[in-house]
Parts: sequence; structure tokens; C-alpha cells
Amino acid sequence: MPRPTGRVLALLELLQSGGIRTVAELAARLGVDGRTVRRYVDHLVDLDIPVEAVRGRYGGYRLAPGYRLPPLMLNDDEALAVLLGLAAARRTGLLTAAATAGETAAAKIRRALPQRLAHRLDAVMESLAFTAAPRESATPETGVLLAVADAVRHHRPVSIRYTGRDGRRSERTLHPYGIVTHLGRWYVTGADPGIGEDRTFRLDRIADARALPGSFEPPAGLDPVQRVLSGLATAAHRHEVTLRIHGTVEQVRARLPADLATVEETGSPAEPRSPAAPGSPEGPGPGAEPAAAQGAGPHAERWLRVELRAERLDWLPPLLASLDRPFVIERPDELRDLVVALADRLAASARRA
Repeated sequence: MPRPTGRVLALLELLQSGGIRTVAELAARLGVDGRTVRRYVDHLVDLDIPVEAVRGRYGGYRLAPGYRLPPLMLNDDEALAVLLGLAAARRTGLLTAAATAGETAAAKIRRALPQRLAHRLDAVMESLAFTAAPRESATPETGVLLAVADAVRHHRPVSIRYTGRDGRRSERTLHPYGIVTHLGRWYVTGADPGIGEDRTFRLDRIADARALPGSFEPPAGLDPVQRVLSGLATAAHRHEVTLRIHGTVEQVRARLPADLATVEETGSPAEPRSPAAPGSPEGPGPGAEPAAAQGAGPHAERWLRVELRAERLDWLPPLLASLDRPFVIERPDELRDLVVALADRLAASARRA
């Protein structure tokens, strides 16, 4: 149960948001009765905070016009949450191009806090360690991020200057559907009316973004995250890989997430005849139970068609072996050779005394 002091501060936050707040509204938000609300208002007045009573049918309480609270009034939990959030943002790449912004913001927060609380939070931050190194991130410019976010919210077209992966620069119009962060990178997905297709762009490669007149209507049921992940999985790379894997979607997704591969049911449990997993070069064989006999549903094992694109293939054989599921390589032939080579190395290591 919050202490009275906490409720008084919560009342102050409600009044600071602006407008006239009725006693009934304040009582409901704070979980107290009207008499207690009036007592909390008296506490604020005793602290020289100018709370005004407004009479009439729509009366209530408000802060005096022009009054502004001190910049920070955080309790222990709130201050710790903010500092941990800044630390996590630096680790995951959720920062803009101003690399020092997180550090300077944290320093300002510590300076504004009471000395007792600041020392305790410093102890937490100094003793905190992470189990993994921070990801390399590609951060967008703050102005670009804010302009695109505003266009997303208000469904406005935006003009962007973009540098592609090949270094080619272009200026285009985008109807942005949403902003997505993934593995330390920021993306915006939307429709490019110039070519009549949906596109996904990295925000760090956008040099300038400005809103254009007019508006657009996003598609119904839009999921920007799925659009970005499927776009990453189908982006052009050096190798195009097609596999058939016998298992459940969950088993495949455990090793091949949506940003790496597309997964769909083949519709046929035909017996494979191409090389398969290490130690089982001919697949499951004639004795294997067909997928249709194992039942239907999302958790049923069946033949799944998996497609992905990759710049290199050397990471795929150990990943396929870790799946521990029968699989067939439809293309490329180079991947078959790499799988056979891995199987030979594993067999040779197992035979060593």
C-alpha cells in the first residue's frame, strides 16, 4: 500500500499534467476518498506549491498558471529504473547518434538527486556487470528519428535521402508504417509510392527526413515487426538456400528465427532422397513415420520448407546438426559438400582413441 507521502507526490504529478482535476477523478486515481484528497492538497499548499481551487459544476483543483515543478522529483525506484534503462539502452543500441547522450543524461540525473540516493545508485551502477559484450549498433540521427516517428504517428508522407548498402544515394518518398529496433539497428518500414511496393530502410542510412503535405492510410492489421523480420529474411545475399526439415515450426524457429529464414509446410511428406544430416546421409529412410500419420496442428512434426539467404555458408552445417532433425538440402550443392565434410570430421573425431 503506498504511503501518504507517495500519494501526495502522485497528486502533484496529476496536477502537473495540466488542466482542472475534479475531486472525484483525483480520488479514483489515488485510491482514496474526497476528504483525503483535500487533505493532500493542503499538504501541497503547506509546501508553497500554488494549488488553486476552482469552484463550479466542473470545478476541482489545478496548479497556478505558469508554475513549473523542479526538473526531477524521483523516488528510489524511479531513479534506479531510469539509470538502469539508460545502461540497458547503451548495451542494446537503443541510442541516437549522440553517443554520449546516455552518459550526460545519467550524470544530470545523479546531480539533481539527493546525495544519499545518488551515492546508493552509484554503488549499483559501479557493481553492475553484464554477461555478454554489447552489440555493435548503428544509431540514427536524432532529427531523422523524431521526424520519421512524427510521420508514423500522424500518417504523413516523408521525404528521405537514403544511402543503400552499395553506397548508392537516392531521394524518395515513403509512407512510414512503423519503426522497429532489431539487434542494435533501427528500421522504418512502409510503402514506397514511387515503385508501388513496401520497403524497409535502416534509419542510420537516412541522412535527412522531412514531412510532406497530405496523409495516407496504413493497411489494416499491419504488423511492422513482422514486415521487418520477413524483409531481413528475404533480403538479397550471395547464397540462396532451400531446405526441407522434418519437425515442428517451434523446433526450426529455435535455431532459425524469423529474421533469418522463412518457414512453410511443404504439403507433402514424400520420402527425401538427397543427403541429410551428419550420420544420416539418406534422410529418415523408408521406416520413418510420415508426417500425416503423426497428427495435425501447430505442434505436429511434418516436412517444412525453409528458405534463407546468406553471405557465407560455413555457419549452416553446425546449426543444422544442432537441430537434430532429419533434413534435405535442395540447394545449393556447396552446402551439401560442407555438411558431408562436417560429418566426416565428427566421425573421425569419434573414432580417435
